[in-house]
Amino acid sequence: IRAKDENRPHLMEHVFAANASLEMIVKSEAISFPPVTRGLASITDVLVRNFAVTYENIYTFCLERPQDQTRERGFLCDWMVGMSERESGQVRVGCGSYDWGFSPKGMCLVERLVITIEVMQVLPSSSGKTILAWLSGLPYPWCVVETIGNTAPDIEGIEPVTEYLTRKERT
Repeated sequence: IRAKDENRPHLMEHVFAANASLEMIVKSEAISFPPVTRGLASITDVLVRNFAVTYENIYTFCLERPQDQTRERGFLCDWMVGMSERESGQVRVGCGSYDWGFSPKGMCLVERLVITIEVMQVLPSSSGKTILAWLSGLPYPWCVVETIGNTAPDIEGIEPVTEYLTRKERT
């Protein structure tokens, strides 16, 4: 999370295996990624370097913490992200799920990551100050969904994100 959000590509080798795979399932037309990326260098380009060319002020929140048993069975959790576009200043707030698969032995490195983007809302740059103040006030990078739901600003366009995250059938 910090490697992407803080544009720190050197951290990726501590997280992803050299032969890792990244699958992106994008259910929004407001953002795009290659559907499949293989290898640490390519994943770093997609998630960190290329992302940082377009976006800044990035805050990503995992809405559940992994348990000790996570290494064996993987880890599935919802996430939320907020950021601003470098060129236009428009704000994006989105959410979806991470499905992490880890190496079985030795260092616990990510061998497979499936990122599903369920919702990505584009908001006007005029909402930037309010959205970024909200995001910077949330516990980072681990935040419970109730905190997001209870503190979300009353800004038109954010409802699809909060509605998805606070849905009853959350896993």
